[in-house]
Amino acid sequence: MKTTAKILSVILLFAVLITSASSIVITQENEYSLVRQFGKIDHVISEAGISFKIPFIQSVDTLPKQVLLYDLSSSDVITSDKKTMICDSYILWHIVDPQKFAQTLNSSITNAESRLDAIVYNSTKNIISSTTQDDVISGRNGELSAAIMANIGTSLEQYGIELLAFETKKLDLPGDNKAAVYERMISERDNIAATYTAEGSSEAQIIKNTTDKEVTVLLSEAEKEAAILIAEGEAEYMRILSEAYNDESKQEFYSFVRSLDALKASMKGGNKTVILSPDSPIAQIFYGR
Repeated sequence: MKTTAKILSVILLFAVLITSASSIVITQENEYSLVRQFGKIDHVISEAGISFKIPFIQSVDTLPKQVLLYDLSSSDVITSDKKTMICDSYILWHIVDPQKFAQTLNSSITNAESRLDAIVYNSTKNIISSTTQDDVISGRNGELSAAIMANIGTSLEQYGIELLAFETKKLDLPGDNKAAVYERMISERDNIAATYTAEGSSEAQIIKNTTDKEVTVLLSEAEKEAAILIAEGEAEYMRILSEAYNDESKQEFYSFVRSLDALKASMKGGNKTVILSPDSPIAQIFYGR
């Protein structure tokens, strides 16, 4: 009897432990826990920690919460000018609505990647098919990725998915016509550069001619103003001189100064000898007459 009781107690203890263990739900930081009851989602646990469920009746599935990378297959796309290009790209995405994700994609990451592959490829094809090859090549600085993201829009919301980024690893030409296309693009760029250079030279010549004309006009006006000022100065000088000679008290002094100036002007050079007649105004200064 005692042995039977011990066996039953051990069995009961194991049953309690198993029941307790099956009722505990541990949710990690980087995952969602989907609690199902009879196959249907009863509730979703988004926060990390320990929670509980009904043992044997409810089950738990998990979905990744972190950002996921999906490498798309390399594919051929055709531009609007009927040129073939090879596009190799990848996307970053994550699950934002785990319940909707589970209902539409059966909680399968593989199903999600298959749906993403189709949607992103169609968007890439649509954008590149409406763009010339030259614009596709020059749009590698982010314009092409932005256009593809905008074209996808909110179409992934129905699956509980958010697309975070689309990036191209390689967007290149097929090997058989790569050299010809690059040579054509170089030739076109050279022609554009030559056009810009010619236009720049023409504009520079126009600016130079305009500047030369303005300088000539300014110099002419400046010379005219200078001539007017010189004439006015000379007239003022003559007026002052005339007034001085009309004043008898100053006339003799100015005659003396002018005589000295004339004497000074005649003594320039190495010869310092001046010969004057007795009746010369300069001689009269020295005679004191």
